[in-house]
Amino acid sequence: MNTVMMERNAEVTMWRERALKALLVLVGLLFSAGVYPVVDSLWHANQSMYTDDMMLSLYIVLGIFLLIAVRNPSANRSLIAFAAWSSFAHGAVMSVMAFQKADERVDLWGVAALVIIGVGLIVLAPAKQSSERVTAAVL
Repeated sequence: MNTVMMERNAEVTMWRERALKALLVLVGLLFSAGVYPVVDSLWHANQSMYTDDMMLSLYIVLGIFLLIAVRNPSANRSLIAFAAWSSFAHGAVMSVMAFQKADERVDLWGVAALVIIGVGLIVLAPAKQSSERVTAAVL
């Protein structure tokens, strides 16, 4: 490979890593922001929100770990993949519920957001390191 191509590949890789880190911060903060409604609901003993609180508590923890993953995205590929695929799964369940109940159709905006998050994380996910490929081939 000539030096121009190598420089171009390095530039693209650096751009992807910066974009991924920005997305991880954005999604991490968005998911972590769920702490406010959870604390508010638990503080006021709002039992009608307890199932939502349990779901949000998982997203809060995921958000915190995504923020930690910003330091070294390559070392956190599995976490990034989990965040993406769980967003797809949650979006799929929400879309089915939205079409089953007319009053839930407002949640289709949330489905779109989850799909965008999932696609962004998958597209920008760091590539496997060459040593990981060799190890996987040997196993």
